[in-house]
Amino acid sequence: MINKLIESVIKQRFLVVVFGLCVVAYGIYSTMQLNVDAFPDVTNIQVQINSAAPGLAAVEVEQLITFPIESVMNGLPDVTEVRSISKTGLSVVTVVFEEGVDTYFARQLVFERLQAARERIPEGLAEPEMGPITTGLGQI
Repeated sequence: MINKLIESVIKQRFLVVVFGLCVVAYGIYSTMQLNVDAFPDVTNIQVQINSAAPGLAAVEVEQLITFPIESVMNGLPDVTEVRSISKTGLSVVTVVFEEGVDTYFARQLVFERLQAARERIPEGLAEPEMGPITTGLGQI
């Protein structure tokens, strides 16, 4: 059987070469249509809340600004983690959502809860705002 196959390939050299060129052309076409990211986005959905409070120490920022925002954000649906950084004059709270949650839906949920968080922060200290749409790779 293999001998017959080899004999037919040798007799039909032109068809074998044409078939090989077709396979190569299809491979080149498929490669050109392939979407390739240099850095694929493997991070989760996250929303940052930034609050500037000039003149406050890190402990005061944590107690007066960061804690009220964290406590409000903990009750959101599909939240996996709420983390924060409190520095002198700056509070950054990051709300991390589960995979599959739409970015704009997550931002809408955070925006709605942010109104309640603003009421818990003493007046005149800081105005919490959502950060731009970014990924974890944007901080590199």
